[in-house]
Amino acid sequence: MNFKMIEGGICAPLGFTASGIHCGIRKNKEKKDLALIMCEKECDTAAVFTKNLVYGAPITVTRENISDGKARGVICNSGIANTCSPDGVEKAKAMCELAAEATGTKASDFIVSSTGVIGPSINIEPIKNGMPRLVKELSSDGSDAAAKAIMTTDTVKKEFAVEFVLGGKICRIGAIAKGSGMIHPNMATMLCFITTDADISPECLKSALLSVTDDSFNMLSVDGDTSTNDTVAILASGLCGNERIESENSDYAVFTQALSALCKKTVRLMAKDGEGATKLVECFVSGAESREIARICAKSVISSSLVKAAMFGADANCGRILCAIGYSGARIDAGKIGIDYISDRGKVTVCKNGVVIDFSEEKAKEILSADEIQIAVSLNSGTEKATAWGCDLTYDYVKINGDYRS
Repeated sequence: MNFKMIEGGICAPLGFTASGIHCGIRKNKEKKDLALIMCEKECDTAAVFTKNLVYGAPITVTRENISDGKARGVICNSGIANTCSPDGVEKAKAMCELAAEATGTKASDFIVSSTGVIGPSINIEPIKNGMPRLVKELSSDGSDAAAKAIMTTDTVKKEFAVEFVLGGKICRIGAIAKGSGMIHPNMATMLCFITTDADISPECLKSALLSVTDDSFNMLSVDGDTSTNDTVAILASGLCGNERIESENSDYAVFTQALSALCKKTVRLMAKDGEGATKLVECFVSGAESREIARICAKSVISSSLVKAAMFGADANCGRILCAIGYSGARIDAGKIGIDYISDRGKVTVCKNGVVIDFSEEKAKEILSADEIQIAVSLNSGTEKATAWGCDLTYDYVKINGDYRS
């Protein structure tokens, strides 16, 4: 399927505007800390949230607001997570009320999210004072500002859009995301807001989102910590003019494939921008008896601190990879495993039939010194495959998280 990457992020689909400002939640005035996404009409909506039993108040409010499968916009702050604070739900509802009052909509029309430090109560005054400007700056060019406003320890913004043909009509899907640390499968620690001008029912949106999340955001790990505020939400304006998708037909398949392409591109950038990271590390597992076995093995390898440390040092110690596969819980035949290291600097085979073989350490080090590395694992027991994404583990990760609140 041909999907064209385009500019515009969340404002690329018809009907959407966005903005992002510094309102005063964060001390650093150079960093934006409040974002707004709006649609000119009511959208069909779906979302997926963290599986952490300790979760942010915004998730409680968002679940209630989109229980009817509808929304008009997203209001999100960075700097404070609004989690584990005594007035969290009250403050999350207040954010929705302020956005609704300023845009002439209803508080229940909003998805609300927060990201940042867990524990402190969020100060509503800066949000209240900044709301008129936030609404005034809503623009079809506002995706960039919104993407920057939801960043915390991210070093680069995550903003993408894809264009494709759906039922003979040009359709677009756009996304902004944040996530750099506290990232682990079962919702990678992150926020991701997705817009589309496809006409698709909330039920089909939810089904597509669950399917795509399973193979993208839930195959991402930076540090093994599942966060409290993780949210992936999608809003569909229906303005591209396609025949409404209300079943899992061929148009649904095309839409899901485009959504998957967009989300996997976002995941790769999140992995590469992991806290302190110097390398994107991808684990591709093939030859598995089942897709679930492939998924389990790939996630286990990418989550291993020892594997991640080896990637940082360009150390071709594939024993750590074999070990991670062995304790993953997947049913595999250890005597059939093969392992290759691959990058734009070449390929080297380091393991065959579960045994480490002779290979050039110099060549392996050169390959592993690239900034994007693939660990290719063949289980040689079937035809199923899966990919997981992560990064190396560096000294800077500890430095960043040792004084995160400073």
